[in-house]
Amino acid sequence: MVIRVIVADDQAVVRTAFSRLLGTQEDSEVVGEAEDGEQAIRVAAELHPDVALLDIRMPKLGGIDAAREIVATSGGATKALMLTTFGLDEYVYDALIAGAGGFLLKDATFSELLHAVRVVAGGHALPAPEITGRLIAEFTRQRVSAPPARSVEGLTTREAEVLVLIAQGLSNADIAARLTITDHTVKTHINRLFAKMELRDRAQAVILAYEMGLVVAGTRTP
Repeated sequence: MVIRVIVADDQAVVRTAFSRLLGTQEDSEVVGEAEDGEQAIRVAAELHPDVALLDIRMPKLGGIDAAREIVATSGGATKALMLTTFGLDEYVYDALIAGAGGFLLKDATFSELLHAVRVVAGGHALPAPEITGRLIAEFTRQRVSAPPARSVEGLTTREAEVLVLIAQGLSNADIAARLTITDHTVKTHINRLFAKMELRDRAQAVILAYEMGLVVAGTRTP
C-alpha cells in the first residue's frame, strides 16, 4: 500500500524537503502541498490523503484548526501528523484534542520522518512517545485545574491498568508482556476501554490518563 501524504507548511524549504524525502520511498507519495491551514483543508478535501503533515503554526489558519477540520471531514480516514518545535509550541495539548495522531519535530531525521508517517497512517497514535509523552505531561500539568468530567469507575481493574500503560507509551505487544496476557486480550481490553470512555485513539487515552491523575509526569511503572 502506498501512503498518500499532503505536506502543509508556510516555509517552502520545509515543504520541499519533506516532500522530496517521502518521494524517495516506494510506500509513500506526496500528492499535494499547502502553505497555510485553509489551503491544507481544501487540498485534503480534494485529494483524500492518508496522512496530512501539518505545521502547528501557519498563517490564515493554524495547523490545529486545520487538523480538526480534516480529521472530522474525512471521518478519521485522513490522519493528522503535526510538525512542531519542542520547547516553543504551546499548543500540543490542543492538537491532541483536535485529533492529531502524533508529532514530528522539524529537525527530525529521515528515518524518524518515515517512521512517523507509517505509524500514523496505520492508525497508531504517538509515533514518538519519548517526545510526546513529555509534551503531554507538561501541558496537562499546566492546563488541568478542574475535576475531570469522566471517572474510571466504569472501568475494570485490568482496563485501568491498560490505560496507564498506554499513557506510558507501551505498544500492544509491550502491554501483553507486562501483564502476561495475549495480544488478542490486550486488543479486547483496549476496544472496551475506548468504547466506555468514548475515546477515538491512543492520543486521547493518554490525555485522559494524565487528566485523571492515573499517570504522573516524570514517573513510570517499573
